[in-house]
Amino acid sequence: MSCVLVLYVTTLLAFYSIPFNRVSIPVAQTQTRGMATEKQIWNQIQSTKNIRKITASMKMVSAAKLKGDENRLTAAIPFNQWTTVVNGEPTLVADATYEELPQKCLLVPMTSDKGLCGGVNSFITRGVRNCVSKLHAQGKEADIVVIGDKGRAQLNRVSGELITRSATGVVSPGTFSLAAALSAELIAAGAQDYDAVVLVYNSFVNKATYQQKYKIIKPFTGEGEDEPMMAYEFEPDTKGEVMTDMYEYLLTSQIFHSFMDGAASEQSARMTAMENASKNAGEMIDKLTLKYNRARQSRITTELIEIISGASALEDQ
Repeated sequence: MSCVLVLYVTTLLAFYSIPFNRVSIPVAQTQTRGMATEKQIWNQIQSTKNIRKITASMKMVSAAKLKGDENRLTAAIPFNQWTTVVNGEPTLVADATYEELPQKCLLVPMTSDKGLCGGVNSFITRGVRNCVSKLHAQGKEADIVVIGDKGRAQLNRVSGELITRSATGVVSPGTFSLAAALSAELIAAGAQDYDAVVLVYNSFVNKATYQQKYKIIKPFTGEGEDEPMMAYEFEPDTKGEVMTDMYEYLLTSQIFHSFMDGAASEQSARMTAMENASKNAGEMIDKLTLKYNRARQSRITTELIEIISGASALEDQ
């Protein structure tokens, strides 16, 4: 068959009187406008396979981290149980009216510095934007202190004038010392000058579900009937100092619990996102493989037709 092909090419060259050294035999994979060649499709398949390996590995890492985050959250829940007596239970962000919030609030959305975790950060920033719009509609004031680079980037586009401070580079899942540092930062930002601090965070339910909640933390201030802890006596008379320290500890405890809740939610969302990404990559590989096989079959068929046509032309002569 190769001898026939050589004869066919030689006959064409003699017929058109073209010097052999100026001829380049056309490659069957010559790219047509808008069509990918076999080599390009093959490169896409290999790239997608590499991406699937990465996403599968990230899913396994997130699954391992999630176990540790669940254990830390389980330990943090009883540690923070006393705060529900003071502040009440957290409230779901979904369908919230925020009518119970006081006149001047400091919103603290708790997001992460990393992405590839589904809608963990987007849900928080969306809830904060909705809260701000409803508070303004009610004639109330609100400022924002953002925790996490993703939340800062998203809120800065639409509510940048309300952001007073931001904390990035926060190590997840965090420690009580880190929560104490952030609490001191909030107090330095004037948290006690607001009627309430509102923590907006993700609450872990299970490996497939998490919810957005907010906690209302009010300072221990007031006079007369509004004075806190009237049933207790303080000796010596240092109630103001004790209330200040207790408010900082309350804020630290709530931030710490929200950290643990948010870290578990983030890892569960990242595990689900990487699982979906691996599945989508597998589907794309199947489609590209089918496309590659069709292109390869078309090329082989074209080559066979050219060879047979050349052989028939030689036989006719």
